Amino acid sequence: MNKEMFITAAGGIGGALSYLLGGFDTALQTLLIFMAADYLTGIVVAGVFHKSGKTASGCLESRAGFKGICRKGLMLLVVMVAVRLDMLMGTAFLRDAAMVAFICNEALSIIENGGLMGIPIPEKITDAIEILGKKGDGDE
Repeated sequence: MNKEMFITAAGGIGGALSYLLGGFDTALQTLLIFMAADYLTGIVVAGVFHKSGKTASGCLESRAGFKGICRKGLMLLVVMVAVRLDMLMGTAFLRDAAMVAFICNEALSIIENGGLMGIPIPEKITDAIEILGKKGDGDE
């Protein structure tokens, strides 16, 4: 496969995924960054600190990592479903609510991983995540 064909294929796949996920906006970028950060911090917790709650030994295990990737894929699938439902109803609420909920979930997991590594987490950050979580649930 030559360079042009690869770039064309990558662009087509990226464009299709962006369309299915409702556009490559700040919310999607944030979710993808948080997903990657959560996955990487989880690997560090298990691989370096041996404190993972996902395995009996607390160490790195390929099955636990694969389950994590599957969960993140399912999150993106839920966002795709929310996008289609929003398109059907002519709204933008469901995608935004799903994205905020998943972003908060990923942020909490990153903070939890940081705590397992012994990093002190500022209370203001945990408070901000709780507020975002309430907005994602529809509470003001």
